[in-house]
Amino acid sequence: MTGSLLRPDLSPLRGSRYVRAVFASRTVAMFGSQAAEVALLVQAKQLTGSPLVVGLLGIAELVPLVVFGLYGGALADRFDRRILMRWCEPGLAGCAGLLLLNALLPHPAVWPLYVVSAVMMAFASLQRPAFEAAIPRLVRREQITATVALLSMSQNVSVLLGSSLGGVLAVTPGPWVVYALDAVGFAVSFGMLGRLPSLPAAPDDGSAGARGQGGGGSAGDGAAGAGSPGPALRDIIVGLRYAVSRKDLLGSYLADLSAMIFAYPNALFPFMAVILHAPWATGLMFAAPSAGALAVSATSGWMTRVRRHGLAIAAAATLWGAAMAGFGLSPDIYVALGFLAVAGGADETSGIFRDTLWKQTIPDQLRGRMAGIELLSYAAGPPAGQLRSGVVASLAGLRFSLVSGGVACIAAVGVVCAALPAFSGYVDAPAASAAEAD
Repeated sequence: MTGSLLRPDLSPLRGSRYVRAVFASRTVAMFGSQAAEVALLVQAKQLTGSPLVVGLLGIAELVPLVVFGLYGGALADRFDRRILMRWCEPGLAGCAGLLLLNALLPHPAVWPLYVVSAVMMAFASLQRPAFEAAIPRLVRREQITATVALLSMSQNVSVLLGSSLGGVLAVTPGPWVVYALDAVGFAVSFGMLGRLPSLPAAPDDGSAGARGQGGGGSAGDGAAGAGSPGPALRDIIVGLRYAVSRKDLLGSYLADLSAMIFAYPNALFPFMAVILHAPWATGLMFAAPSAGALAVSATSGWMTRVRRHGLAIAAAATLWGAAMAGFGLSPDIYVALGFLAVAGGADETSGIFRDTLWKQTIPDQLRGRMAGIELLSYAAGPPAGQLRSGVVASLAGLRFSLVSGGVACIAAVGVVCAALPAFSGYVDAPAASAAEAD
């Protein structure tokens, strides 16, 4: 009995060829993308030797992530999601090919790294809302938690292995090998996604728009009226209004933002490693949360039995804050890595239940836009968290920044639960599913 609660629930993979196709597509594509992301950083360092140049790659990707994430969400609610998912892959493969050609030049240029990485982020941001919105159409409702956990486990494995292999191959024989592998991965993913059924936009009965606008119109209306914003912008606004109207969803966003803004530690890892007399362990600090996340997703069988999803998200965000405070108080590197692994497991738990809450409760005609808004929240939290942690560390010391951030995270989550009882009190009520699972 205990073993079954710890083992991941593989029934979605066994029971649906569509889930198997998505799982294979995401595993291959994420592995190559993560390897290429590391190769980009390595190549930028090789070409310039400047930490600023390397850091600006993230800034180049931020704007397309926000803009095309929101726009991709609107498109996912208007067009066939299978088409969006599949045909972004050739664009991504083409970008990897451009990076490959640049890397093969006798003297590779720096500017293509910025331009191509920004275009790749645009394609990925257009594609992701369609993926997120498609999952509830491919599995039964009661299998959503298990499916989310399996896809998350695949992502964690791909991040760990892709980062490691990308770092090695980018040095010898060089970044071009990684970019070539990335292009091949997108080609394989394109073929796997061809196995999915058509996923046209769901007909809108107007109820979702009314719920998000207080009865002010349908979420899926076509052209806007005279003097109103364009259809895509109007759709995005409807999605934002819906998100605010759903207090349980709003609580899940705010709990995650509280964790990221107050207790996101990555910018302080190199400095903490020096304080702990272990500069050699900086890389391990970055890897430890992923290891903890993988451990949770690989033992996720118990999650399908949890019904208090809001409370689970709040508890996991609280544990994240406590683990980060513990990290700040760590007396040596081994204790520090242990706290980071715990934090990664807590973040994974929160992520799985957030994803389940969204996929189970958001109307199909709004899932694309809500996935775009979710992507925006992911983009906003870590940069704000890194800014907060750096400023506080410069003013009051590194350990104080980490500990105070963890305590502030716990307090903020408590405030969210008190202010939004619909979030902390949310209980999953199993219902009959109209999924297109096969």
